[in-house]
Amino acid sequence: MEQFEKFVTSTTLREDNESLKLYQNTVALTCPACGEPFDDMVVCKQEYTSLNQTMPLDLCTTVHEGRPVLFTHKPDE
Repeated sequence: MEQFEKFVTSTTLREDNESLKLYQNTVALTCPACGEPFDDMVVCKQEYTSLNQTMPLDLCTTVHEGRPVLFTHKPDE
């Protein structure tokens, strides 16, 4: 994904641990899967990673260098 570097440099890193990196989209970048602005980008760093959601989210996915990348979207209320 050529856009990956743009996403990393344009978003704000909020969490970086053994399992994942979480970036917040503070500049209204659009999701490469659906074309809508996304809220967060989650880059999985391990083969198996569990995610605990605190609220319902719509998810779009892609793969970068063999690792899943999730784009979260808060549903409209």
